[in-house]
Amino acid sequence: MNPAAENILCISQKRAYGRSLLRLVDDEPEMRDVLSRVMETGDHYANEIRLGPTEVHAYERIVDCRVSPIATDDACVLVEITDVTRRSQISRENALLIQHGAGRQMVRQLAHEIKNPLGGIRGAAQLLERQLPTDEFNEYTDVVISETDRLATLVDTLLGPGGPPNKQPVNVHELLEYVVRLVEAEHEKPLKVRREYDPGLPMIDLDRDQMIQAFLNLVRNACAALDGQGTLTLRSRAATNYTIGDIRHRVIASIEIEDDGPGIPRDLQDSVFYPLVTSRPEGTGLGLPAAQELISRHDGLIEFDSRPGRTVFYVRIPIKQTGVNTNG
Repeated sequence: MNPAAENILCISQKRAYGRSLLRLVDDEPEMRDVLSRVMETGDHYANEIRLGPTEVHAYERIVDCRVSPIATDDACVLVEITDVTRRSQISRENALLIQHGAGRQMVRQLAHEIKNPLGGIRGAAQLLERQLPTDEFNEYTDVVISETDRLATLVDTLLGPGGPPNKQPVNVHELLEYVVRLVEAEHEKPLKVRREYDPGLPMIDLDRDQMIQAFLNLVRNACAALDGQGTLTLRSRAATNYTIGDIRHRVIASIEIEDDGPGIPRDLQDSVFYPLVTSRPEGTGLGLPAAQELISRHDGLIEFDSRPGRTVFYVRIPIKQTGVNTNG
């Protein structure tokens, strides 16, 4: 083992001596298959492998793994691993930003095309209502008017709130607690909420109303996935020298909303931030795109990681000022 391997595997060469490599990576199945295949066939292997969370690394990591057959002393394979988690994350962030931009443009064009004739339909229904000879026919015009209003509301949701954010110093933890109270009022069963807040997180200049709406959309999604069971986890922390898109920020706030529900279906994970994409029959598919739009107005980004039993949405927001420690 060289120093880089010690860092990635979180163990010193002295402590690792005589231990199985598979034990050091929590018996990762793909690693086991790769080592067996190379030893049996003598072929070279190169691919990305995901390493699960450990006591040292709280999050899943992606490593570029290369395995080569060798014949040196007692060794038969050479394993080279490079941590490419951040590189993969940056690529994914750029894809999310592109997706968000394309989705926003598509939605705005679609919304305007829908909204223009709605006023005419509603006005015509109102004029028709006045000309009808009896009130019993008004039932039909009432349906036309109410459905037109419903579509207009949907279009307004698609377009999202207008105007730049009105930023003021905000306690993020207070916003999260406010959102939890709102969501608890919507559910008959009490929510099981675990909080892992960083008391050192400073006040951040944010638009309170926009941030509440973004957090509310994310927490509602998590609660819908839990369906009255499981645990909602709210977590906050600060990260330094963090890149969002192509801009490196000295300090950001990372707000994590986690649930232990069934996870996002694999076939939807590449498109969840597009409008009208949802796995729930009662869902509109507007909550996540709207949240992404509101966070983007704060130069931030929403990312996610999902598998059965653990789905986490990460809200990354730059901290652009030195704040006082008041979020404890």
